[in-house]
Amino acid sequence: MNHTNIKEALEWRYATKRYDKDKKISAPDWELLKESLRLAPSAYGIQPWQFFVIENPETREKLKAASWNQTQVTDASHYVVFIYKEKIDEAFIQKYIDEMSKLRNTPVESLDGLKNMLTQNLGKAPEEKIRVWSQRQAYIAMGFLLQTAALLKIDATPMEGFDPSAYDKILELEGSGWKTVATVALGYRHPEDAYQNLKKVRYPEDSVFKFIK
Repeated sequence: MNHTNIKEALEWRYATKRYDKDKKISAPDWELLKESLRLAPSAYGIQPWQFFVIENPETREKLKAASWNQTQVTDASHYVVFIYKEKIDEAFIQKYIDEMSKLRNTPVESLDGLKNMLTQNLGKAPEEKIRVWSQRQAYIAMGFLLQTAALLKIDATPMEGFDPSAYDKILELEGSGWKTVATVALGYRHPEDAYQNLKKVRYPEDSVFKFIK
């Protein structure tokens, strides 16, 4: 894929408002979209997120009601809810250390320095600071998903217009240490979605770029 193709894909994408219920994302494309989430970067690489793929129609209807009845929730081919970790505790840090040890074939004891640093910077940090930090990490993953979808010419809608507490209740997250932060609907635009014909509104380069020399 060359520079022109990438720019065209970025120009093509928009936050789709109306999806074609009958068009579904192919299995190979969905696998790549999932990988874009799984391989997304996070601070320290610790991945304080989960991605709930809502396939059950009844659950989607409940989430739609908690999303002010936005039709993307039920009509899109796939609907992903982004969940973030409220607190980075010792068990979560150890899980990451164990996974690193296994994948890199490294003695777990050799990672004590990293573990201590994570405990100091994350495990002992104020809970409100960690909540905000975890949410930001989830949005990094969202960005990777949106760009991958655009390159595949798959429509995507990032959404914050919902009741997070209601989502947490519907998805049985209450008391789990995880909370909902955002969602993304994925699929194919309906031919009658008027938003696809609107000019993309972006400021010119000289308004958003400052080169410090």
